[in-house]
Amino acid sequence: MSFSKPAVKRKICDEHRQFQEKWEVQYFFVEHRGIPTCLICTEKVAVHKEYNLKRHYTTRHAEEYAKYQGDERANRVANLKTCLLRQQDFFKKATKENDAAVEASYVVSEMIAKAGKPFLEGEFVKKCILQAASIVCPEKKGQFSNISLSANTVAERISDLSSDVYDQLCEKAKCFSVYSVALDESTDITDTAQLAIYVRGVDDNFEVTEELLTVIPMHGQTTAQEIFHQLCDAIENAGLPWKRFVGITTDGAPSMTGRKNGLVALVKKKLEEESVEEAIALHCIIHQQALCSKCLKFDNVMSVVVKCINQIRSRSLKHRRFRALLEEMESEYGDVLYFTEVRWLSRGNILKRFFELRAEVKAFMEKDGVAVPVLSDPKWLMDLAFLVDITHELNVLNKKLQGQGQLVSAAYDNVRAFSAKLMLWKAQLSQTNLCHFPACKALMDAGTPFSGEKYVDAILMLQEEFDHRFADFKTHRAAFQIFADPFSFDVQDAPPVLQMELIDLQCNSELRAKFREVSGKADKLGQFLRELPPSFPELSRMFKRTMCLFGSTYLCEKLFSTLNFNKSKYRSRLTDEHLQALLRVSTASSLKPNVARLCKRKRCQISSS
Repeated sequence: MSFSKPAVKRKICDEHRQFQEKWEVQYFFVEHRGIPTCLICTEKVAVHKEYNLKRHYTTRHAEEYAKYQGDERANRVANLKTCLLRQQDFFKKATKENDAAVEASYVVSEMIAKAGKPFLEGEFVKKCILQAASIVCPEKKGQFSNISLSANTVAERISDLSSDVYDQLCEKAKCFSVYSVALDESTDITDTAQLAIYVRGVDDNFEVTEELLTVIPMHGQTTAQEIFHQLCDAIENAGLPWKRFVGITTDGAPSMTGRKNGLVALVKKKLEEESVEEAIALHCIIHQQALCSKCLKFDNVMSVVVKCINQIRSRSLKHRRFRALLEEMESEYGDVLYFTEVRWLSRGNILKRFFELRAEVKAFMEKDGVAVPVLSDPKWLMDLAFLVDITHELNVLNKKLQGQGQLVSAAYDNVRAFSAKLMLWKAQLSQTNLCHFPACKALMDAGTPFSGEKYVDAILMLQEEFDHRFADFKTHRAAFQIFADPFSFDVQDAPPVLQMELIDLQCNSELRAKFREVSGKADKLGQFLRELPPSFPELSRMFKRTMCLFGSTYLCEKLFSTLNFNKSKYRSRLTDEHLQALLRVSTASSLKPNVARLCKRKRCQISSS
């Protein structure tokens, strides 16, 4: 017994029906987005079938529109088509205006975050915009009123921007060949410890990404164990594998650098457990430089300078009288500066200002009835001048070590250059050559006697301090020099694993010529490294490890300044989540929030104000 197969029902989509232009005049239909649409009632018909269109026209509109024939019918169709397009354009325009309002809301919120302004500033900004719009373009004031800038909206927008930047960082982190971290801890206005962690990664194309990884509030203890757990969580949450971890830079605090239970020791144990090569641990080069400068005591100078400044600025009346005196004497400066020991550049700045205003300060103190005999003592004035000159040079070095994206090799080169300058200054001071000490030279030219022995001893003490510190950088000096100039490095001093590749590189005339073009240009160094052939795997690996190292915790210190500005006594109730979002948006450098992508997820909501 045989059974025939059931007939397969044919689908409409298999018929590939097409809309015919004659249907426009016959049945008042047009094709809109692939669907037949009635020009009269805008109702849509699902299938491109003449029977369906004819039935719709006959049952709904034939009685009213059958009287139009010929050109009159064609004109009627054209008018209806124009009306339909206008309706569509109206909704498109409304959608476009709404999208623009959402985008403007994100852009203004980002500006508020970067300026460190409170969320409530959004409402004030909107009032300003509306007031300006009512004067400049009153017909468009309605569009500006659609921009939502209430405090809650601004806070939400900044959180969205922060999440987008973090997502971009996590996506980039997947491509890191190697990465290192720099971290530091500080306390905010509410006595909450804030741990800042920055990450610096290098991908296979030698492109460097340096961004804030996270800011973590630590409400309990800030022991090395607690910091280590927070670091591990931050690294794992970002999807960064431990096998690519190559360096850690800290501020040198005992909890960070303890040999057994410090953070660095715990990280090294973690890497041993993961069977990963030992990471390079560095003590912030700026902190080490600041510690070196403290060996220049000269308490006899600093105590008098600070006492005089405090005497002038401690009372409002005295302070006003002193500024009036400076204005009367047409001084170059309008005031003296307070001394803040924790600020890196403070000592050099206040000494230079005090030295320039020494005559005015002396006159004011005598007029005020406070005797300061040392202001007339030639030896004390020469001590002051020497301290002014040497702290100025230390400040110049400090500024060279600051900055974002600085290579660790360049930072260490600046320290080595300063050590060489100390040797030169020591020899010149012993010969009473003051060409590099302008303040001392000015006093000596004015008749003040100069005895160089004391200052030579001070330079020697500073040189010994510089030689004693930076041991962690000296350990990797060879790698830094190879990275800075692989073509002039002595192959015999290189690690054995690099020697063969280094010889091949130094004998390659084409690569040597390309290196000369980018030499000294940190931003173009990656271009040269990208052109290295695959025959230099060990050199490429060493270059990547060196490029991703942090020489200092400067970025963390800069972040804490931004943190204190945002979470001040006027905004002490700022939540940890909002604070982190603000800091991520305001400090982002290479990554920018994708506002267009964020706008697609949002609808325009008009704020109550």
